[in-house]
Amino acid sequence: MKTNIALIGFMGTGKTAVGRLLAKKLDKQFIELDELIARKAGQPIPEIFRREGETGFRELEIETTREVAGRKNTVIACGGGIVLNKINIDRLREECVIVCLTASPEVILKRTSGDKDSRPLLAVDDRSRQIKELLQYRKPYYERAADIIVNTSRLKTEAVVERIIEKLRKHEGYRS
Repeated sequence: MKTNIALIGFMGTGKTAVGRLLAKKLDKQFIELDELIARKAGQPIPEIFRREGETGFRELEIETTREVAGRKNTVIACGGGIVLNKINIDRLREECVIVCLTASPEVILKRTSGDKDSRPLLAVDDRSRQIKELLQYRKPYYERAADIIVNTSRLKTEAVVERIIEKLRKHEGYRS
């Protein structure tokens, strides 16, 4: 039985906020994968992208995912692009129920508008178009990886957490 929950989804869908509250409610450890990557690298994510490019960042992501995926009783908030490398999802799937958080492009744009500098993939002139293009490209990856999908567009964090807990109760293979 799986005791971990991995939150996947595009940036701005609420993975970190939901993950913290979900871990607290379920009495589990919380890991924010991008934060852990930055700590291991000794530099913030935008700096990793600047120095090593997206490929360098993805290599660190694969390594860090391997380290945390096998833990027990953990909620892992994954970076938005974790689904781009199948090895990450394969590793997470071994011990985690994978929950994908979704939101509309408009909601994502609004939620990410205040943190331009910390989101290297949105450091472009037309952020709305970039979000739509990235979402369109990644959507099949998210859907293929997910055991559970929750749209967060119109829900407060507490409501998202309650919906996840409700769906986890019905999900075979999960033990709280």
